[in-house]
Amino acid sequence: ILKWLAKSVVINKKNTMIEKADKPDKPLQNREIQDILEEEKFMIRVLFICHGNICRSTMAQFVLQDLVNRAGYTDNFYIDSMATSTEEIGNGPHHGTVAKLRQVGVPVLEHYAKQVRKSDYRNFDHIIGMDQWNYRNMMRIFGKDTEQKVSILLDFTDRPGEIADPWYTGNFDETYRDVLDGCEGFLAYLRKQGKL
Repeated sequence: ILKWLAKSVVINKKNTMIEKADKPDKPLQNREIQDILEEEKFMIRVLFICHGNICRSTMAQFVLQDLVNRAGYTDNFYIDSMATSTEEIGNGPHHGTVAKLRQVGVPVLEHYAKQVRKSDYRNFDHIIGMDQWNYRNMMRIFGKDTEQKVSILLDFTDRPGEIADPWYTGNFDETYRDVLDGCEGFLAYLRKQGKL
């Protein structure tokens, strides 16, 4: 499976900037993700969640990856993003997300929307949604949060709240500001917990 991954470049070991590849026949699914995580033994496994996995969660994935790369933590993290819905499965990041990240110099990685599954709960250490609707849908999928892995991104800042969906607002500048604040707050939380 790792040979297939190297060919399709859906995921590379360090999640650094990768070249555009042909779209895979189907999105990478939970069994394959679990195999990768078990073999690579990543220390901190982070999953971002939003409704469709093309706007907010992909932005958070790329922003956090850029932050950890710049801080020298690349080998300490595995970062991914998924959807609670099936509406955008197989689609790449929204053009508004891509444009905003390019504007601020954040590398846009190869990614295709996929839906979170109940089994993904055990594959990640932190599962982070963007709003309360995401949270409710995650709990519907997972059933319960026995290990307290599930949170909302802005809860890691001094202004807890929801990150508005730019699919509806069209305001990718505001979404980026909130995502960046949340990701920086999340890293500060990990440092405070002694995990970095």
